Order: sequence, then C-alpha cells, then structure tokens
Amino acid sequence: MTEALLFRGALIEGSGSSDILVEDGIISEVGSGLSRAGATVVDAAGLVALPGLVDLHTHLREPGYEASETILSGSRAAAAGGYTAVFAMPNTSPVADTAGVVEQELALGEAAGFVTVQPIGAVTVGQKGERLAELGAMADSRARVRVFSDDGFCVWDPLIMRRALEYVKAFDGVIAQHAQDPRLTEGAQMNEGAVSAELGLAGWPAVAEESIIARDVLLAEHVGSRLHVCHLSTAGSVEIIRWAKRRGVNVTAEVTPHHLLLTDELVRDYDARYKVNPPLRREEDVLAVREGLADGTIDIVATDHAPHPTEAKACEWHAAANGMVGLESALRVVQQAMVDTGLLTWADVARVMSREPARIGRLADHGTPLTAGHPASLTFYDPSPVRAFTTGDLRGRSVNSPYLGRELPGEVRWTLHHGTTTVAEGALLDAPGARA
Repeated sequence: MTEALLFRGALIEGSGSSDILVEDGIISEVGSGLSRAGATVVDAAGLVALPGLVDLHTHLREPGYEASETILSGSRAAAAGGYTAVFAMPNTSPVADTAGVVEQELALGEAAGFVTVQPIGAVTVGQKGERLAELGAMADSRARVRVFSDDGFCVWDPLIMRRALEYVKAFDGVIAQHAQDPRLTEGAQMNEGAVSAELGLAGWPAVAEESIIARDVLLAEHVGSRLHVCHLSTAGSVEIIRWAKRRGVNVTAEVTPHHLLLTDELVRDYDARYKVNPPLRREEDVLAVREGLADGTIDIVATDHAPHPTEAKACEWHAAANGMVGLESALRVVQQAMVDTGLLTWADVARVMSREPARIGRLADHGTPLTAGHPASLTFYDPSPVRAFTTGDLRGRSVNSPYLGRELPGEVRWTLHHGTTTVAEGALLDAPGARA
C-alpha cells in the first residue's frame, strides 16, 4: 500500500484547477475541496498535471553496455524527466532478439521500480537484417512485446520488411523502422547541405530517410499492417507521412526533442554532443517537423535517449559516437519549442508524450485519463522557471546532453509511478522505502 497524497489546485493538462487524490496506486477522486484523513497534502497550485510521460524510444544499454547506462540508471533518468514508462530499444549485447533477453530486461525494470520498462524486440536476428528474429516468442513471453525495431540499423531488405509487417499482424504488433538507406549514407558525418559543404564533412542526405519511409508506407499499405517511423527529421518525411495518412495507411511517426529545436549550424564548432543519427537538420526542417507535430501528422515525441561514456564523445568529430541523452530534458525542450511558441497546448503535450505513445506500444495502464479509477501514473510540472540545463539535472550514467548551458523552461516537481512517488518537490527519491 502506498501513501495517500492529495494534490491541491493542479491544472489538469493545463486548465481547470482541481484537487487530485491518490490512494492505493490509483486516482481515487478528482474535484474541488477534497479532503482525506491522513493524506499528505501537496500545494500543486500552478503545476500542470499530466498523465505520466511515456517514451517509445529509449536506449537503456543493458545488457552489455553498462558503462553507458543501466536499466536502473536509465529508469532514474526517466523518472526525473517525468516519465513513468519507457520502451527499451534492442541494440544491447546480446541483442534483444529472443524471449529470454526481453524477459531479463523486464525483470530488471521491475526490480528498479522507478518506471515501467517495456522491452522492444529486434526485427532481425542480431539486428543484421538477414532473417527474422523470434517475433512470436517475444510477443508470447512475459514481456508481451508488441513493438519491434532494428533501431540503429535500417531493415533495408524490402522482402524482410514485408515479412516482418505480415508476421506482427497476428498479435497486433508494430514495426518501428529506422529510416536510413545504408548506401546513401556511407561515411556520412552530418546533414547534407550548405553547412556540410562549407565544413567539408560527408553529408547524410534527406532522401536517405525519405526514400525508406516512402517504400515502407507502401509496404504497410499493401500488407495492411502497422508501421511506425522512428525519429523523423526532414520536411520531406513530414510530407510523405501526411500523404500516407490521407491514403489511410496505418502509419505513425515520432520526432525527437532535439529535432524540434536544434539545427546543423551547431556542428560548426565540431562539438560531438551534436552528433546524432539522424543528424541535426536545417532550420527549414525544424520548422516543418514542428508544424507536422502541431497538425497531427507526426503522432508523438520520443527522446531517442542515447547515452555514451565520455570518451565516446570527447574525441574527433569523425570518430565520435552518434547520440544524445534526452530523458531529463525532453519535457522542457517541448515546452520551449512547442508550447511557448503556441503550437501545442498542455492537453496536446499529454497526447503526444503520453497517450499516443502508450497506445502505439499497446501499454494499457499508461497514458490513461486523469479521472477517478485510473492508475496514478502522473507528472506534476511547473512551467514557470527558466534556468540553464546542467550536469546536475542528469540522473543517468552519461552526460552527452546537447543542452548543457542552454536556458530551458520548466521543472518536473512530482512523478508518481502507479501511485509510488519517484520525484517529490523536484528531488529524485532514492530510498527503497520511497518506492513501495
């Protein structure tokens, strides 16, 4: 049994001041003037109450790469950022391509206790793109995998991609594609454009992403299956998804916080914190993906949280690893890029950062309405502070954030995972007793 908490005066999804009573892991009552004997009362005036955030695209690195992150450290980072569920990508060692590995990840997430850790299974054995992994066994396992991806690698073979789309229909699964034509991006170091030409760095052309998305939406339409596009980053990709949705293709797409805010101009200083795959794009692309998220073409925001040890980034640009950490900063970046610009409301944020990711991943007990009887997975967020993002904000093992030193708005004040407090008054709770 968890402690009863009474949050007074919260702005539910940004509007309507209400009290929220949490008891025994559920929201027991929502209304005005609530009281409960023995409950801890929290002054939530001015705080935006959101359903706990859900990240459909997180790299937790365990098993195999624990120097970068573990399921425990990544779970802590997620809770600090307001998340109550994360989907763990399969590029581990061994690769999460069997029932045994995904069940191990699930168990480690349960032991950590900060968030729900839902494994994603690999599409192909070893993520090598040669033959399908044990999709059915992973789906039938205790982890009940419904999302499959070779993220980090594109499922480039159209026949393998078709067979995967056909296979997952049997259990309402979805293939999440890393859209990158490998031949068009050989040796690529950054976005192909004016900046790459000036710097003399090999370019990663937009068409390498767009051509795979175009192929895959046609395959999904032909098969009648669910397709999800990972970390969409170009204006052309937005147009292809818009076109596919008008045709009725069952496709969803995500954008990362960094592709909503940062551009390839940052590469001029050769700071490897800005090296990522897909790369930071042009200002025109940033504006296009913002518009796509605002009008519903892009369904969700997903962090692509990709931790690396210091030595993987503190080196020459061409030798540096791709990736950025993003769990602790995502909500603050979305506020700056989308809410403060008037493109999204807080109700929209609840949709793109909680409800839709949970729906796409078929995670039934997350992203639920903030009404009585639903699980108490909640985030209380203060949008008013503005301060520099620092290493003190990071709770994982790696510090490769592109936002260090940048002024960002907002602060996560409380996070509750199924009624258990993981963040209280802005502080991450570490004591086991705090995670009943």
